[in-house]
Amino acid sequence: MAGVSDKARFFLEQSVPELKEYERKGIFTSDEIARIAQKRSEFEHKLNARECTPPDYARYAEFEINVDSLRRKRVKRLRVKAPAHTGQRRLFFILDRATRKFPGDIGLWMQQIEYARQQKAYKRLSQILTKALRLHPSKPDLWIYAGHIAMEEHADMIEARSYMQRGLRFCKGSESLWLEYMKLELLYIAKITARQQILGIDQYPEPPNENRAVDDEDADVVGLQGLTAEDIHTSDVSMHNIDPASPQKLAKTPALSGAIPIAIFDAAMLQLENDDEVALKFFDTVQEIDPIPCLQSVLQHIVDHMLSSQPSNWRTLVCSVKVPCVGVAVTSPEFPKRFGISLKRLQKALLGRSCCIGLIESIREWLEILLENDSLDVALRQVVVSILQQLKAAAESSHAA
Repeated sequence: MAGVSDKARFFLEQSVPELKEYERKGIFTSDEIARIAQKRSEFEHKLNARECTPPDYARYAEFEINVDSLRRKRVKRLRVKAPAHTGQRRLFFILDRATRKFPGDIGLWMQQIEYARQQKAYKRLSQILTKALRLHPSKPDLWIYAGHIAMEEHADMIEARSYMQRGLRFCKGSESLWLEYMKLELLYIAKITARQQILGIDQYPEPPNENRAVDDEDADVVGLQGLTAEDIHTSDVSMHNIDPASPQKLAKTPALSGAIPIAIFDAAMLQLENDDEVALKFFDTVQEIDPIPCLQSVLQHIVDHMLSSQPSNWRTLVCSVKVPCVGVAVTSPEFPKRFGISLKRLQKALLGRSCCIGLIESIREWLEILLENDSLDVALRQVVVSILQQLKAAAESSHAA
């Protein structure tokens, strides 16, 4: 036990000058300093004991985060000069000790990563991520987190793709990693589209045969270009020298045409053996993204794949019914026509032997959300109410059977 006390005392003595300075500058009172020292002593004795557990480190880190937060507020209010990174260094020291003692605990790694991100300590964050991924390459959550950090914090899509693709080498069967990779690419397209709208170069020509692809049940799938990893950089575009053909050129690149999300979906289906439940999740992930030029292309590709692999599956029918209306505002003149196509497909599904409670509940949920939209036309609202009644009757008969 003497060894435990010696280790605890060693770590506590390192913080004595810091606490004395806080007291001298009036940041903390002598009683508060005593309570902080007492609490640190309790934590240090726990951490240096044999029965130490990961939650002990997590609680210690949380305590120090609260102390540092209070210190920052008082420094700002009292307008005194104090070392800005003292608390940060202490937190990183505690969390580093935690991951060295319990390298297999993902929770401790995530706490350290999230703290580095909050503190904008990007160099330290990169080092922590590298260590964590080397130790846990089979944990998809770490790869997902790394990809989102690269995209959100550094706006580096190439690095984000690299994380996702490396993660898929180790976690080919991870449903969540495939879905997040698809979502990341779609968000990137949405950002490019938003930037083009700001620059005034968002006018895209109507794709040939687009209406036929929606209206014609037997329409062929339009072939897509080959996949490359090229990025689109629009930061140097000038409003005075925009090429009139630029929107057309940009729309045909893999980054905007939807070729990359489509390739991700195809690869995922190959690895996950055409799982219809996963395919439905891909469909839901895509339709949740704000309208982008390639939205219908990607969704139609998913539906076509599901129709070719499992045409009578209820999840396939749900996607087939929904796809014409996705990305079309209820106030658009195009919406009634699209909604009519959805209704024809729904009636066909309800008459067939593929009708089941899963199909009914999914469509009913979709229509109820549509009904909540105050902008929905009165005539269409009446149609939706009528269909909901039909679905209710179909559900009751299905339960009775």
